[in-house]
Formats: sequence, C-alpha cells, structure tokens
Amino acid sequence: MNVRKPAVAGQFYGGTPAQCLAEIDECLPLRDLKTELPDPIVAAIVPHAGWVFSGELAATAFKAIQQANQHVDTFVIFGAAHRYFGGGAVVYDSGAWETPLGQIEIDAELASQIIDKGAIADPKAHRSEHSIEVQVPFIQHLFPNAKIVPIIVPVADFDHNFGTHVGQLIYKQKDKKVVCIASTDLTHYGPRYGFCPEGAGQAALKWAREVNDMEFIDLALRMEADRLLEAALEKGNACGPAAVATVVAAAKAMGRICGILLGHTTSYDIMLQKFNQSSEESVGYAAIVF
Repeated sequence: MNVRKPAVAGQFYGGTPAQCLAEIDECLPLRDLKTELPDPIVAAIVPHAGWVFSGELAATAFKAIQQANQHVDTFVIFGAAHRYFGGGAVVYDSGAWETPLGQIEIDAELASQIIDKGAIADPKAHRSEHSIEVQVPFIQHLFPNAKIVPIIVPVADFDHNFGTHVGQLIYKQKDKKVVCIASTDLTHYGPRYGFCPEGAGQAALKWAREVNDMEFIDLALRMEADRLLEAALEKGNACGPAAVATVVAAAKAMGRICGILLGHTTSYDIMLQKFNQSSEESVGYAAIVF
C-alpha cells in the first residue's frame, strides 16, 4: 500500500503525537461557534502556514464543519502547488497518508471518479507539498473515521470547469457525506517575497491586509470562481488561487450562493500578538465556509 510520509511534521506542526495533539488543542476554539453556519457545510477555505501562525483559523473552519455536519465520510482537499511544476489537477489516488497521529485512508473510489472528471493520478507530486498535509491532523482528530482525497491544483493548465464537475459528482453521492477544502494563504507582502507594490512600512502592510487580501476574500465570498484566479495573478493576493476557484465552483454546483468569513488575520498580526515583535513582511490568512 502507498503510504505518504509526513514532509513538514516537526516544522509546520508538532512532530510527535503528544506535540501534535497539544497544538491542536491550542488551535481549536474552546466553545461552539456562534456564527450562523450553512447546514450542512459543503466546502471551506483554510490557510496552510505553520500552525503557530494560521492554525487557529484552520482549526476554526474544521470545528465549524464538525459543528454543522457532525459526520463527514470524506474530505476532498485541494491544495496550492508550491513544489509541483506540472499542469492540471493531480490526485493522490490510493493508499494512505501518515502524520504523527497515524494513518488516514485515501478514498480510492471517489479519487477515481474525480480523475474521470479531468484530473490525473500522480502520488509522487505530493511528496513534499505542505498545503494539504497541514490540514490532515485536524481531520484525524475531529473526524477519526474520515477518509481524504488530496488534490494539488496548480495554476498551469487550470480547467475552469473542473470544480463544477467535481461539485456535481459530490452532490450526486448518495452513500457518503463529502466536504471540499481549499488550502491557500493570501498576500505575501514584503522584501522577502519580492512583492512590495505599496513600498514598505505600516501603511503598506495595512494595504496588503485591508485591500489586497480583502479583494480576494470578497470574490470568494461572492463565489466568483472565474475571477478568483485572474485577480490573484494580477494582484498577487493568493498562493493557491486555482485550488480556491475549484472549490468555489464545486460549492456553487452543490447549491451554495455565498460564503461566510470566519476570520482573517496576517502573520504580522500574529507576530505582534504572540511575540510582541514587528516585521517588514506579512502573509494573509482567512477561513471561509460555504
């Protein structure tokens, strides 16, 4: 059986079971969310930085799914492509993924059906990608019986109809409850990232958060899948725009008409709050459910 070993355990999140569980407990909300949630939640957008920066937002989205849905059979996780340079959606189609919390099974049946909708199977493409991996321990902890279908969605050769086809496929599933997840961070601003259109300083970081991030967030909330990728390429406000566009299109095919923003922050905000430190750089993070 194919088993993908963790690539960023001990870096992006705890490398032992005890460390991983302790970090999950720190990230999860202490109480049920008071936000009025979709019933059920069919899709979500989550960030994928190290948990110290974006884990609370990711955990909030998965907690919302648990609260609204209670049970999920399979999570289809669409991730950004940071180290895969091919084109088209790429599925890890069989076997299991391993994290410090153990192994989680791939839903091979659903993976095969998604491949039929226009994706390709290539487990090797997933070896070092972190955008999907950092979501998996949350699923293992909150949904211990769930399976996953990991899919990298690069910008290259993006199929605007793929998400719609996947959403229609999931909507017709009668024997399993499926939730789609898109994994992306938002504006990467500052000298380190080579992106400083507004210069440096507080005003520039505020622009990245309140203008550039929000343009992408607003498009996602309005479910304008066709514009998300175009806007991100023009504005530099998401690293996983193809994954988000796919999930937004899938959610629309499943009957959703808008998203709900659960939270939005930046690495700069977290640095100030947790470490009382400032920075010239900032990365945006958001959690949205549909």
